[in-house]
Amino acid sequence: MTPAELILTSVGLLLLGCTSRPPLPPQAVAQNDQGIEALATGDLETAGARFRLALEYNPRFVEALCNLGLVELELGNLKRARQLLMRASRVNEDIAQPHHGLGVLAEREGHVAEASRHYRAALAVDPGFMAARLNLARLLFNAGLLYEAKLEYEKLVQLEPRLPQAAAGLAETLLRLGRRAEAETMVVEALERFPDSVELGLLQARIDLKHARLEVAMLRLVQLTEARDEFSAEAFAWLAVAELARRRPRHAIGAAKRALELDGDSRVARHAMFVALEALEDPRSRDYQLSAPPVPLSKIPEPEPSSKPRVEPGRQRH
Repeated sequence: MTPAELILTSVGLLLLGCTSRPPLPPQAVAQNDQGIEALATGDLETAGARFRLALEYNPRFVEALCNLGLVELELGNLKRARQLLMRASRVNEDIAQPHHGLGVLAEREGHVAEASRHYRAALAVDPGFMAARLNLARLLFNAGLLYEAKLEYEKLVQLEPRLPQAAAGLAETLLRLGRRAEAETMVVEALERFPDSVELGLLQARIDLKHARLEVAMLRLVQLTEARDEFSAEAFAWLAVAELARRRPRHAIGAAKRALELDGDSRVARHAMFVALEALEDPRSRDYQLSAPPVPLSKIPEPEPSSKPRVEPGRQRH
């Protein structure tokens, strides 16, 4: 993950509340809080310095240990990140954040089953730890365990109804389960509450495409591509699908190319590129053919939810 891809929990909404032992000096708490602010802007150097200062005031400050571990993880120092997170867990295993951090680390290393175990361990300590539940739900969804994913997203909706990712994840899961009418109603209602949610906007655009509301879908997708965030690739990929539906393969190639520049693994973009090049009888189409046999445009591969684990920094609650 780059600093821009580091997904931080809204400080006012999903803060980790936990107490380290022994009691913390106010200076340690202040340094940790300032480190979180630097981390949120991607300033890893300042964040790391702040967390190290917090640990000088108290080497057993669990939140600072975890936060420094997240900085090392972002820098690619996986061994050092593991040391810090394990140390935090040994200091106090009854705090959710070290377990969650180890889950994020396991995902970075490609150990999905291990990551799931760590997220479950975090939730066993604190069932309200939103970042761990979001990550667990996403891993279950990606593994095709849709009913289990649905249960986790339903819990998220109940625990934190102000979290648009929870509504989007539940709607996405319902779509995969074939409960389309229920999912579409949920997206419409959720967008009324969260009009700026990119995840919900993408889902609505896909629903519009499904119902052949091409102009409406394209207008929404173009707006989403302008955000230049981690969702831009998906927006460009579905824009390519919309262009194919309008029988404009050359425009589809342009959108798919832009999507692949941002995310070379986008199945939707690769398939759209394949279909567009095939329509133009361009032999380069085979370079974009998915490993599975090609499917009709109406059966375009569905994307997985964001594959980036949600990261939650630890802040000592005053």
